[in-house]
Amino acid sequence: MKLSDHSLTEDGLVKAGGGGQILLIACGALAREILALKEANDWSHLDLTCLPAKYHLYPEKITEAVEKSVIEHRDQYDDIFVVYADCGTGGQLQAKCEELGVEMVEGPHCYSFFEGNEVFAKTSETEFTAFYLTDFLVRQFDAFIWKPMGLDKHPELRDMIFGNYTKLVYQAQINDPALDAKAEDCAKRLGLAYERRFTGYGDLETTLQRLG
Repeated sequence: MKLSDHSLTEDGLVKAGGGGQILLIACGALAREILALKEANDWSHLDLTCLPAKYHLYPEKITEAVEKSVIEHRDQYDDIFVVYADCGTGGQLQAKCEELGVEMVEGPHCYSFFEGNEVFAKTSETEFTAFYLTDFLVRQFDAFIWKPMGLDKHPELRDMIFGNYTKLVYQAQINDPALDAKAEDCAKRLGLAYERRFTGYGDLETTLQRLG
């Protein structure tokens, strides 16, 4: 399946697969990773639909959009699983999923479950000046970081916004030299030290393995 990061950001993904027993409702930023895991593991019992990744810029929209998708699809599947962490909803998404009777990924955000929630909880105690990027956010750095923060028009704001950060940590899901180079460039643009950390799919993979 040919995916466009722009489309995943603005529109999400209507549906990938068909005939599965479980529907995954996910963030568009996770579409490539989930589809890669589906293909590698032959998880034909899992179908995927994604909400627009841009909702991460407006987390107040996530809970309502997930609820709408669950209601829309629940009669077509044996089960539904929500592939969002809390993602800035302040516990509202977890409460709504419990109300709807569906499960979701554990963790505060994708940075945590990619690295592994237990590991991230420990490292974050001493790594609170790190700014994290995933594969998707490296590819979409301008759309999710540079432009929304106004740095395209006011680059002089960079040090004010990022002055309390010391390094950019690129959590790499795959080994791609082009992404590595772009991530390092992102760090330079933000005036931060650079660290690449290969995480693979972390708790996302182990969580999806349990479905089915």
